[in-house]
Amino acid sequence: MEAVVAIVALIFVLFVALGVYATVKAVGAAKRGVDRTVEQARRTVEDHTLRAKTFAQPGSQGQLAQLRLSLRTSMRATQDALQAGVSEDESLKESLALFDRLSAHGHELDGELKRLQREPDRARLAERLPALRDRTEQITKSADALRWAARDRAQRFGDDDLDSLSTQIGMEAGALRHWEAEPSPTPKAEPSPARVTKPAAAPSSPPWPEAPSAAADQQTWPENSESRRAEEPTRPAIDAPKQRAAYPWEKKPRPESTT
Repeated sequence: MEAVVAIVALIFVLFVALGVYATVKAVGAAKRGVDRTVEQARRTVEDHTLRAKTFAQPGSQGQLAQLRLSLRTSMRATQDALQAGVSEDESLKESLALFDRLSAHGHELDGELKRLQREPDRARLAERLPALRDRTEQITKSADALRWAARDRAQRFGDDDLDSLSTQIGMEAGALRHWEAEPSPTPKAEPSPARVTKPAAAPSSPPWPEAPSAAADQQTWPENSESRRAEEPTRPAIDAPKQRAAYPWEKKPRPESTT
């Protein structure tokens, strides 16, 4: 009985622990989702604010806002392109690692530009602005190079796959139209009437003389028929029975007794 209670208690503890773990995971996922949503909203608001300052504040403040906006836009687009492509192309992991190193410089520059927006000394700000512009252009060009290289690579793979697919479809279409590949039977050339030569006639053998009929024999040569009949011996009307030759070893037949 104690063993059953212990097993039931253990199962209950396991269910409680599993429930707590699932709750923590759900809360953490919800918190990350909320943080992501808040971060995206904050970045959207900040981007719109920078765009508004670009047009509303002339001079050094407006130029700083323009530099921050171009830097953030380029870095965010490159990050999205690399993270989307690394799931399909493993070779982009190295590019993503290089981008992470570039992002460190980008975040440092963005923080410096953000602090300089609150700088009251406009003369000092104007002196540092060319160097800040050069750093921004250098970082954005590197980010753009990575982004466009990843896009060109994906497009090249897509074009190669499309070419291979087109070749396979062409081969399959040719196999389906197999009757077009078979050579059509060529009609036999008929001889031209002018070139047709008749075979030479074989020399005919001399005709055999017909056998003379009996009437013609009697009409033409009557003397021959009469002489032929005279030469033939006369045959008796009834043939006499032929006697069989007797051999010396045969016995003579005995006469039949009448008694």
